[in-house]
Amino acid sequence: MPIAVGSAAPDFTLKTQDDKEWKLSDQKGKVVVMLWYPLDWSPTCEGELCQISKEPVLDGPGRVVVGISRDSTWSHRAFKKERNIKYDLLADPMLDVTKKFGLEHPKVPFISQRATVIIDKSGKVAFVQVQDKTPEPRDMAAVQAALAQVG
Repeated sequence: MPIAVGSAAPDFTLKTQDDKEWKLSDQKGKVVVMLWYPLDWSPTCEGELCQISKEPVLDGPGRVVVGISRDSTWSHRAFKKERNIKYDLLADPMLDVTKKFGLEHPKVPFISQRATVIIDKSGKVAFVQVQDKTPEPRDMAAVQAALAQVG
């Protein structure tokens, strides 16, 4: 079951595609948009993550966007470079953070669900969206509407 809206987001540290530590608590005071996706190089993930980079519909002042999947930092590095993705990709190879947020795929437990979690400036979960059908892209209109409310 996904993390509840209104709850405090569990802190975590993951490595970026550049092997740098990225810590959620370091983002306090910013709105954080976390885009969980099953795997680098898969068709839906590739299309949607590239589009978000080309048309920065999630960007805004005081906002941070990150992608999260189980892929390794080296896979993220190659994927980001090849597809010109503009934001950091975080490696969660053992799905530890994915499990904290309740986003482990119920039918394929070695990947995450396609999901969006927005954390507000105070560190609380402001929005959660999980795609019922993994191959379908996320509902960007709903994500944008949530961001308009959060700031």
